[in-house]
Amino acid sequence: MDRTLVEQATSGSRHAFDDLVRSRADAVYRTSLAILGDTADAADAVQETFVSAWCHRAELRDPDLFDAWLGRINLNACRGQLRKRGRKRIHEIQLLDPTAEFEPASTDRPLADRTADTDSFDRAFARLSVDDRAVLVLHHLQERPVAEIAAALGAPTGTIKSRLHRARAALESALAKESR
Repeated sequence: MDRTLVEQATSGSRHAFDDLVRSRADAVYRTSLAILGDTADAADAVQETFVSAWCHRAELRDPDLFDAWLGRINLNACRGQLRKRGRKRIHEIQLLDPTAEFEPASTDRPLADRTADTDSFDRAFARLSVDDRAVLVLHHLQERPVAEIAAALGAPTGTIKSRLHRARAALESALAKESR
């Protein structure tokens, strides 16, 4: 992270803020998509994250904590998308790219079984709270250490360990309900 770039952005430099957005947009999108599970909602959350970061840039007190600050804004944007989703839900249908080469998965299990497992996991994951999803995504998908997650979410390390344990148990319980 470039402290000077963050300081310039918080002082109002659009060029510096654009550079920060470019360097972090992919990570913010991946986190949003993993939490929300929907490309359109994730794209909206990313946009909301960076708009909010720009509007509240003067509130960042320590430039060294920019990534943690942005992570909290992103988590709040994901929560907002989930609230909106409760009011109105649009299902997006993904079309296959006809120009892409098809490569069958090499596994012993039939495609129907693998698809059922994926669907069960997706439904179980969707049952989790945003906080549980966030901590699981940050730790298991993005492979961030507990200390880094604690900084990003603004919580003590022990709290994150507890949340991670609770989230794993909640996911295990939701998966058990799906398999019935």
